[in-house]
Amino acid sequence: MSEISRPTGRHALALPPQRPAPGPATAPTKTPETAKPAKQRDSFFDNAKYLAIVLVAMGHAWEPLRGDSRAAAALYITVYTFHMPAFIVISGYFSRSFDASPNRIKRLVTGIAVPYVIFEVAYTFFKRWAGGDPDYPISLLDPWYLTWFLAALFIWRLTTPLWKMVRWPLPLALAIAVLASVSPDIGDDLDLQRVLQFLPFFVLGLVLKPAHFQMVRRREARILALPVFAMALVFAYWAAPRMNAAWFYRRDSAQELAAPGWSGAVMTIGLFGCSLVLVACFFAWVPGRKLWFTALGAGTLYGYLLHGFLAKGSRFWDWYDHDWIHRPLGEITVTLLAGTVITLLCTPPVQRMFRFAMEPKMTWAFKQDATALAKGQGHRERAE
Repeated sequence: MSEISRPTGRHALALPPQRPAPGPATAPTKTPETAKPAKQRDSFFDNAKYLAIVLVAMGHAWEPLRGDSRAAAALYITVYTFHMPAFIVISGYFSRSFDASPNRIKRLVTGIAVPYVIFEVAYTFFKRWAGGDPDYPISLLDPWYLTWFLAALFIWRLTTPLWKMVRWPLPLALAIAVLASVSPDIGDDLDLQRVLQFLPFFVLGLVLKPAHFQMVRRREARILALPVFAMALVFAYWAAPRMNAAWFYRRDSAQELAAPGWSGAVMTIGLFGCSLVLVACFFAWVPGRKLWFTALGAGTLYGYLLHGFLAKGSRFWDWYDHDWIHRPLGEITVTLLAGTVITLLCTPPVQRMFRFAMEPKMTWAFKQDATALAKGQGHRERAE
């Protein structure tokens, strides 16, 4: 749900500066030597984020259809196995440079914490108005609907220096997820179950290298991904009436799902493996070149948070009560409509309209410019 990485070009690849050949004709100048190298976004990751957010919106659109359509239930289970894990892996991959410096902390506050507060409050008032619950309380410790991802991303990113220090980060994160899945007393504060159970995917992103993404983008991987996805859909079709889809949300312990405690460990490890395979298959089919929707990858967090009002509103306003929606043509229409809406919500005009909430500068809130402070610390460290 970049960052579900920040949609501001943070993952751009730096190009090496072009230095003039040494010689008597080379005049001393600061321009070519000290100019900041231009940055170029990697189309692959922007494409991956856009396609993943489209699947998120479609998954939300399919949810009310699962009871009447086994095919919709199978698609729902399959997509929920990998769409948020893929987002979280990308978020972890582009969090590798986080070092808790003042500038990074400032960006974390303005880009994650502040939007969390704004949208948590906005969703609360929306539920009061549209959901007919005027007494629903504002609680920053109990994320409602989609805002859990911002709370989780804030926590994950703050812990990044720790994961870069430990010797076996991924096994440790997986062990924490297993323990969370059998701990019903964790409670709902900050959706810690989700924070801990999705943690291995963020840590996986931290340890991945560009070569790993190149590996799954080879022609052999693309060919292999087709039968793997086909088998996943067949299995999901079989499992749909037999399996509790709440396992894929990772917001509850095994005991809270009326399952024995030991099953939490089995399901956590099993689902991690299944998600990992389908995430790799998804990345295998993500285009690497610039396409018409590539630029929309920079606005996925906008689409993620804004489409939630329509997703919830469709339930509050009984849009799914029409019989035709639960027929094949209606299901296809809902799917296409979800893809169209999320696409529009990722466009630059929408980004400009809501940038005040998603990417506030907030220079008034800080005593000193974080960038200048970070540079000053660097100078002092070099002097010492």
